[in-house]
Amino acid sequence: MNYPEYLEQLRTGKKGLNPFLDFLNVSLVDLSEGRACFRMSVRPEYLQGAKIMQGGLIVAMADEAIAHAMMTQLNPDEGLTTIELKSNFLAGVTDGELLAEATVFKKGQSLIIGDCLVKDSEGKNICRVSATFMLLKRK
Repeated sequence: MNYPEYLEQLRTGKKGLNPFLDFLNVSLVDLSEGRACFRMSVRPEYLQGAKIMQGGLIVAMADEAIAHAMMTQLNPDEGLTTIELKSNFLAGVTDGELLAEATVFKKGQSLIIGDCLVKDSEGKNICRVSATFMLLKRK
């Protein structure tokens, strides 16, 4: 994958580049070196039985935000894949919007570590996610 081209098209708002983001109705807010910010509306179909947003969807958005922050730091011969993900749920959410702000913590030779804080529309912390990705060298 040509990450710089993909990220540039994503910045322009082009749809169809990432079917998963489209499916969840996740939109890019900001993207810069080592940083990514995504927004997602809390929709009724995202709520679980207790009428709180299903946590896996929150973590999925955070995973995508972290991956996109990491993509800004990849060399042309590198790809990536998630190998470990840890989430701390801090509060539930029932409506409004979520904002996932991700940063790259450290890039090494074979691993890259990132963090994401997901907040609600009032700025309340909802979930903190840390992830380790493996750097894949293309041949």
